[in-house]
Amino acid sequence: MPSLKDLKNRISSVRSTQKITKAMQMVAAAKFKRAEEAAEAARPYATRMAAMTRALGIDYAGRPDLPKLLAGTGSDRTHLLIVMTAERGLCGGFNSSIARMARDHANRLIAAGKTVKIMTIGKKGNDVLRRLFKDRIVETITLRDVRQIGYANAEALGEKIVARFAAGEFDVATLFYSRFNSVISQEPTALQIIPAYVDEGENEVLSYEFEPSEHGILAEILPRNINVQIFAALLENGAGEMGAKMSAMDSATRNAGDMIDKLTLSYNRRRQAQITKELIEIISGAEAL
Repeated sequence: MPSLKDLKNRISSVRSTQKITKAMQMVAAAKFKRAEEAAEAARPYATRMAAMTRALGIDYAGRPDLPKLLAGTGSDRTHLLIVMTAERGLCGGFNSSIARMARDHANRLIAAGKTVKIMTIGKKGNDVLRRLFKDRIVETITLRDVRQIGYANAEALGEKIVARFAAGEFDVATLFYSRFNSVISQEPTALQIIPAYVDEGENEVLSYEFEPSEHGILAEILPRNINVQIFAALLENGAGEMGAKMSAMDSATRNAGDMIDKLTLSYNRRRQAQITKELIEIISGAEAL
């Protein structure tokens, strides 16, 4: 049974932890607003770019000069899974939910006899997936030193992926990230970026007029679409991470408060019992005299 000193030290320790979690919550809250605005601002552009790519895919369907970034290699034997997570933890189940979706997808592909390669962007996703797919991870990219995500970061990632595709290293590339909905809701998402996802049943497919010609701008549009989708995913992840961290640190702060209350109650009861015992001993000694 802990002594009064032990309980007092424990209360002090939990109070220190509570101060840290509260400070982390405030830091996440300060970063969250900017991250949320950036993610929401990128969505319309990414959505329209995807719609334009779908329109090109439908118009060019079946043509022999269809670029590989749109048509694919004609095979789906080798898959590249691009898993985006945060560089740091303490954000609840944010990182694990993305890694879990990628893990389940990889297991389904492996069971179907496909070759799976994994590229991780973010330290936490790499830590999780390396335990299961160490031999399948072909590249690990960290953005820990990047203070603010910009399009240049997404462009560099897109160029790496397109270069691997041009070298014949994979047939299909799927991007895994978390779509931001609210502070308490982030949705793990899988998006096929190579070949560009085309569905003729999509309601958002619109008619575009291209100058000088569709074929003339395909070489520019297709790699740019990959960069834009990666950039949007990075921003969605950034907002989701800050939202999840706010929620996790708020919960930790409240749990620390509950623990302090319980420990304080135990301390007061123990102290009262000790005082009562000492009084009984004094009274008993006085009566003996």
